[in-house]
Amino acid sequence: MAARRGRIGWAMFLFFLVMPVIEVIVIIMVGRRIGAWQTLGLLVLWSVVGAWLVKRQWRTAWRGLRTALQTGKMPARELTDAALVLMGGALLFLPGFVTDVLGLLLVLPFTRPLARPLLQAAVARRVLAGSGFAMQATETTYGSRPPHQQQDGRAPSGNAAGEEIIEGEIVDD
Repeated sequence: MAARRGRIGWAMFLFFLVMPVIEVIVIIMVGRRIGAWQTLGLLVLWSVVGAWLVKRQWRTAWRGLRTALQTGKMPARELTDAALVLMGGALLFLPGFVTDVLGLLLVLPFTRPLARPLLQAAVARRVLAGSGFAMQATETTYGSRPPHQQQDGRAPSGNAAGEEIIEGEIVDD
């Protein structure tokens, strides 16, 4: 788990180190091709269009999330779409053409399904890795018995903070 965090940390470090360099190179190349003022105008235009698109797609994603929650449906797809719109919006607000293209791919409704399985798989890996880590720590710390059970199988008289636990039932009227 620590090795994976280290790899992710290095990947993020490299991304934030390399991406600005790539953006500057691309902006200079575009500027040489179409001119400095046109390049600046194009960057501003992308920002305005991106902000409008993110606002529109965020409303759609939020509406879908609310509908799923109101109908009792598990909102996995809606949460994923909202997260992708949020990430795409962040990329669109960064100055540069490369991040704008990546942001558009995450925000546009017809390209978002391409990124959805990647995000869902990444989240699933993190959740499974987290639960495996928690199970391993529990077994290491407490042996084979659950942490809420004493050696003789009875529940403890207090929790970690030393407070007394009172057993009871909840009755709905």
